[in-house]
Amino acid sequence: MSPPPAGLSHHPDFLRLWAAQAVSALGSRVSRTALPVIAIVSLGADAGGVAVLSALSTAPGVLVGLFAGGLVDRSRKRPLLIGADLVRAALILSVPIAAWAGALTLLHLSVVAALVGMATSLFQIADNAYLPALVGQDRLVEANARLEGTEAAAEIAGPGAAGLLIQVLTAPLTMVADALSYLGSAALLGRIRAIEAPAAAGGDAAEGGASLLEDLRVGLRHGLGHPVIGATFLAMGAHALLSGGAFFALYMLYLLEHLRLDPAAVGLIISVGGVGALGGSVLAGWLGRRLGAGPAMILSLLVGQASTALIPLAVQLGPLAVPALVLHQLLGDAFLVAFMIHAVSVRQSMLPLHVLGRVNATLHVLTGALLPAGTLAAGWLAGRIGVEATVWAGVIAGFAAPLLLLRPAVWRLRAV
Repeated sequence: MSPPPAGLSHHPDFLRLWAAQAVSALGSRVSRTALPVIAIVSLGADAGGVAVLSALSTAPGVLVGLFAGGLVDRSRKRPLLIGADLVRAALILSVPIAAWAGALTLLHLSVVAALVGMATSLFQIADNAYLPALVGQDRLVEANARLEGTEAAAEIAGPGAAGLLIQVLTAPLTMVADALSYLGSAALLGRIRAIEAPAAAGGDAAEGGASLLEDLRVGLRHGLGHPVIGATFLAMGAHALLSGGAFFALYMLYLLEHLRLDPAAVGLIISVGGVGALGGSVLAGWLGRRLGAGPAMILSLLVGQASTALIPLAVQLGPLAVPALVLHQLLGDAFLVAFMIHAVSVRQSMLPLHVLGRVNATLHVLTGALLPAGTLAAGWLAGRIGVEATVWAGVIAGFAAPLLLLRPAVWRLRAV
């Protein structure tokens, strides 16, 4: 499945994959904004309830990661991607149906968040393993930058549209858009014409057969055991546990209740992050050319983490609170996206294709365990020392993540 010489702009199958991701990304931003708003506004959830809901949307990644890596490596990826889209569409549709029937509960939202999280984890593991075979390894940075740029565009349009739709149509009804987006994504993926080669036989591809323990061993050996990829795994794990968890659990609550912003304003602030992320998709290439891939990753993660200090500072800034939150969205998203583009491209280019599924699954196990642990810890801590102090704790602790990248193998890495 090598691309034609004209490039990705004339690669029809990549364009279909790109379009599928764009449609799905836009809709998913709507439900990502709507779910916690439904929990807080319609169901009266407190900090602990929102933290549990947030944790359930990511915790199932641990279970999926345990079992999906070998399945992805031994299977064709496109049917898995389509199936994950169809499952997510059905689950998301159940929320407005339950709301219209007067039967929507926090338990229902939690179950939907958990199952959608499982399907999303499978999609992401398969998608990261599918892209190198579809476009070729020499175009990975370009392809990942385009995909991240699309995510950024969705971040610009999705949350702002969600905030306005929630106020006009109510949050459950806005989730219909997300369900339709997953159906559109599945239809576009079904039009990809490239025929996938069967999984490689022999070597690590066949190592351990279908044994769960052997699949995990292969993922750990090629992921955490790699001097560069292992450092990125540890950095992402530390960021998820120490900083991302606090942000994931408390950001919406902090803006709605501590800063007294309305859902439309929150949606618009979050959508500004998409502008930053779009810039990050361009910034990644520029930093890689100027500094090299390794230093670009270190600098990007460091600046991205430093920008999170603007969140707790906002409450002290009076009329400058909203500009501070906007600046955080611009800087934080730009540099974190630049980091992720290089981290994903390094993983896809340095590892054999037949182990990518298991290595991606190892990462999902790592972050899928640590992010919900961080969200639950943040919810517990917020109940004892307050939301603002907990957010500050996440900001300070999160600087451990870029420090974990300070290895010679990462610092000396110049080209993907």
